[in-house]
Amino acid sequence: MSLVLYGHPFSSYTQKVLIALYENGTAFAFRCLGPETPQHAAEWLRRWPLAKFPLLVDGERSVVETSIIIEYLQLVHAGPVRLLPDDPMAALGVRFLDRFFDLHVMSPVQHAVSGALTGDATRRAEGLGFAQEKLERAYAWLESELAGRTWAAGANFTLADCAAAPSLFYADWTHRISDAYPVLRAYRARLLERPSFARAVEEARPLRHLFPLGAPDRD
Repeated sequence: MSLVLYGHPFSSYTQKVLIALYENGTAFAFRCLGPETPQHAAEWLRRWPLAKFPLLVDGERSVVETSIIIEYLQLVHAGPVRLLPDDPMAALGVRFLDRFFDLHVMSPVQHAVSGALTGDATRRAEGLGFAQEKLERAYAWLESELAGRTWAAGANFTLADCAAAPSLFYADWTHRISDAYPVLRAYRARLLERPSFARAVEEARPLRHLFPLGAPDRD
C-alpha cells in the first residue's frame, strides 16, 4: 500500500483529510501519532521536521497541509467524488470557503483550546472570549452565505465541506451555534450524517476526554 497518513483521529485537520479519503474509498494505512505509538514519530519527523500533522506519504513523496493533500489526492489518486470542481471559477469559490472554515472557524477554536491547555484560568477565559467573538461573526456570515445550499459551495460535496465538518463540529462545542442560525445548524447536522464524517466522528469518540474545554454529551 503506497499511501500512509500520519495524524491523530481526534485532530480536526486529520479528520479533514480522512473525510476526503473515506469519500472516495481510497486505500491507505493510518499511523496514529501519540504517546501510545512512539514508533511512528521518528519517520513523521524525518519527513516533516515542522512537527505538524496530518502528513500524507505516497511512496517517496511527502505531502503536507490539508488543502494541498486533498487536492493532491484528486490529482494522483482520483476517485468518483470530485472534491474540487473542474471549472476554475467554481474551484476558486470552493477554495475560498475551505480557507474560511480553516481560518475563521477552526483557528478561533484552536485559540480557545490553547488557552485551556495552559491550565491558567485567566488565559482560558481570555481564549474562550476571543473565540466566542470570532465565531459569532463567522456564524452570522455563514448563515447568509449558506442559505439555499445543501453543501458549502452548492449541490455537491467538496473540499469546502471536508474543512467545514470538523471545524463546525468543534466550534459548536466551543461556542454553541444558537437557534438564531437555523441554516448553519441544519448544515452542521447534514455534515454529521454524511457517512465519511460520521465514520471519523465515531473513530474519535473514545478520545473525547482530550477536549480541554469539556466535550458536551451530544453528537
